[in-house]
Amino acid sequence: MTHIAAVNTVIVQLPTRREHKWTGLTEPIGRYIIVKMTDADGRAGWGEAAALKDWGGEFGRYFGESSSIVGHVIDRYLGPAVAGVDPANIVELHARMDAVIKGYPYAKAAVEFAAYDLAGKRLGVPVHVLLGGRARARVPVTHSIGLIPVEEAEKEAAQVAAEGIRTIKIKIGGEPKRDIAVVRAVREAAGPDMDICVDANEGYRTPGEALVVLREMEKYRLKYAEQPCMGIERIAEVARALDTPVMADESAWNAHDAIQIAEQHAIDIISIYTTKPGGLYKAMEVAAVCRAAGIACNVNGSIETGVGNLANIQLASAAPAVTLSCVVPVSTPAEFQKGQIGGIYYKDDLLHAPMKLVDGAIETPVTPGMGMAVDEAKIEKYRVRS
Repeated sequence: MTHIAAVNTVIVQLPTRREHKWTGLTEPIGRYIIVKMTDADGRAGWGEAAALKDWGGEFGRYFGESSSIVGHVIDRYLGPAVAGVDPANIVELHARMDAVIKGYPYAKAAVEFAAYDLAGKRLGVPVHVLLGGRARARVPVTHSIGLIPVEEAEKEAAQVAAEGIRTIKIKIGGEPKRDIAVVRAVREAAGPDMDICVDANEGYRTPGEALVVLREMEKYRLKYAEQPCMGIERIAEVARALDTPVMADESAWNAHDAIQIAEQHAIDIISIYTTKPGGLYKAMEVAAVCRAAGIACNVNGSIETGVGNLANIQLASAAPAVTLSCVVPVSTPAEFQKGQIGGIYYKDDLLHAPMKLVDGAIETPVTPGMGMAVDEAKIEKYRVRS
């Protein structure tokens, strides 16, 4: 039996293909924490916290974690707490992290991802096997269009459709007329067979304001409307008044939130993250609640680098409740980018090879650990030096 010998962190900043913003976001994506966990035999496992200071739950229940905060929490508290633990003992890993400091789910998730990666490599199995097995061999990709001009969104939607992506999510929640115009333009550009979703990131102040906009959008056949406003009671009010299914994101961080949503019969869909609940182990708890309650799910995130995105893919592959297309990047290093944009948000990535996209879906890696090799030279290249 081996044990965790060291946990190290580094902040990276990947260059973006184009600006990607959503309501409330004030900083660029891609400035994230990478965790390298080493065991006593010298093997390495990798994790990531796609932490943003502007990202949190509703009414201050969960709060933003910047990369610098995450780095401090891991270096000062979590790393020392998990030293000596068998990386395959995820229960003990979480118990030690929770005992040393409350909260900070993104920091804890990054450490846990590295432990899962390390455990899988040691045992010779992919992480989805450690989560219970593979429910699907491919993960359908939803391409996200941020708050960009209508003309740019229209052009991007047409290319994404031509590349074979079958679901597009549009960020809204700003100016209602613009929101409606961009949905109309994307529908026209992407064609009648594209599934189109919208995500307001709590951008509408009241259910009434959200309903005015979303009712107008329903003529363009929405797959779902995500987090139209703040508060599960408020989005439940929206859900009751729409034909379009409503998804909870900021309102649903962990299994407790999912239980409350199920008890209230509040909404139709929950967006599961690997990071919001504090890691894969706890994300599987959220998925189990949703499956028992008959709530559909996707896997979502904060446009991670390939390191964190591997955890997304492993979760989406393992959780039977995840039946919808997932908002996950198609992580692709610069040398493999040939002009394609579907699921690609950065000009480069931290993996040696690209994720394999087939018919609009990512093939689940099946090699031990998270399934793909991390490029340490790229981590060094994009390292943020203070």
